[in-house]
Amino acid sequence: MPQKEIENRTDVSVLVRSFYAKVRLDNVLGPIFTGIITDWESHLELLTDFWETQLFLKRKYHGNPIKAHNEIDDKMNHSITPEHFGLWLNLWFETIDELFTGDTAFIAKNRARQMSSMLYMKMFENRSK
Repeated sequence: MPQKEIENRTDVSVLVRSFYAKVRLDNVLGPIFTGIITDWESHLELLTDFWETQLFLKRKYHGNPIKAHNEIDDKMNHSITPEHFGLWLNLWFETIDELFTGDTAFIAKNRARQMSSMLYMKMFENRSK
């Protein structure tokens, strides 16, 4: 597939679905995600809403990513590490680079980098409560 700009919800959905197909196959991340997510279709739609909100400032996502990640970390007995976030980020960048180019692709990488740092720090803070 030739690279193109991320222009709309359809592109965001292609990115999210392609990315999570890789995550599910990953030896480290796959078991975490498949052990927690029971309804992949609704999860992919939720994440498409999230990334559409992030990239195009359309207010479609109404969840709480900090709470969700803290709950996942609790279920995983606080075993989520910065390395997990690094693997996630590497797959995200790889997927973007395979499919997309341009300013919005660059923004998607930067937002993911910022969010991964913030989410891990919030998870770490939550562990001490």
